[in-house]
Amino acid sequence: MWLHSKRGGFDDAELAVLRNALSKTFGLASFSPGISVDPRIDEIEAAGLALSEAPLSALIAENDEPSFRIRARRADKAFPMRSKEVEIRLATALTEKFDAENRLRVDLENADFTLGCEIRRGKAFVFLDAFPAPGGLPAGSNSPVLALLSGGIDSPVACSMLMKRGCRVDFLTFHSYPYTPERSVGKVRDLADVLNRLQKPGKLFACNLAEIQKQVRDKCTPRFRTILYRRFMFRVAEAVARANGDAALATGESVGQVASQTISNLSVINAATDMLVLRPLAGMDKGEIIETARWLGTFDISIEQVPDSCTVFAPDSPAINSTLGKILDEEAKLDVETLLGKTIADTLESPVF
Repeated sequence: MWLHSKRGGFDDAELAVLRNALSKTFGLASFSPGISVDPRIDEIEAAGLALSEAPLSALIAENDEPSFRIRARRADKAFPMRSKEVEIRLATALTEKFDAENRLRVDLENADFTLGCEIRRGKAFVFLDAFPAPGGLPAGSNSPVLALLSGGIDSPVACSMLMKRGCRVDFLTFHSYPYTPERSVGKVRDLADVLNRLQKPGKLFACNLAEIQKQVRDKCTPRFRTILYRRFMFRVAEAVARANGDAALATGESVGQVASQTISNLSVINAATDMLVLRPLAGMDKGEIIETARWLGTFDISIEQVPDSCTVFAPDSPAINSTLGKILDEEAKLDVETLLGKTIADTLESPVF
């Protein structure tokens, strides 16, 4: 991909904007500001000299043993010179013009200065810097998913990891108004806004779980509450995903991080849905997740102290190792279908955006 300005070049402010955006564009391995020229060696050499003059002259003046290297790649095999011949030609031109005292040395591994050149059919590119991008697959190259997005640190990171694999992500958040403040949804909306900068914007649905939680509180064994809540969440999520055209569900769960995320509890929760559930953070530590959240720009929003639905009627001693049979016995105390019917209808009726 080649981004260009109709004016002939970008100023420093525009380059800063581009660098920030491209560094978070999934599907890109790297990007380089540079010059495009016709694929002729004289034009390639002239562009290389023009790009190198200021930084290479400064490097030679400030260092006792400055090092450099040329990296050429000939994608167009019809070009009359091989890559190594291009590298020798450019290295010779640089040393003859800027290294009168013969101080420059070649270092192919850890050079102080690198000039890059890529020769393609009809165009050649000359550049100095190669900035890293996140890699992955291009947006939209995989099926869309519905992510259970809370206000915490983990689920936004899970969303970004699926975007990196080419999935467009829609979002479903749960609140318990009036037991949780309206800001609990506003906080998730802020997180979704940040995440939507990385993709074609996804929808955000908000589900009020309060009535279901009250029924669980009043009729079920306290230590199973969180697992029962999560199973209801997955059922609602499956209905929303199917209505919205999403092919899978996604969560920010990490194995063993909290009581509901032990293997046995995850298995019981998973049994509430027939839909594929993706857990991209399953094997990650909290420190790794936090590092990615900072890179995304979601961390500061996530640590804002706002009560969420997970804290409503939370048990003092949650079950760590539940069984499906026991949980089904608990759900038999509830009118599951009636509770789900109204909750799903209300959720689908008015998405946040």
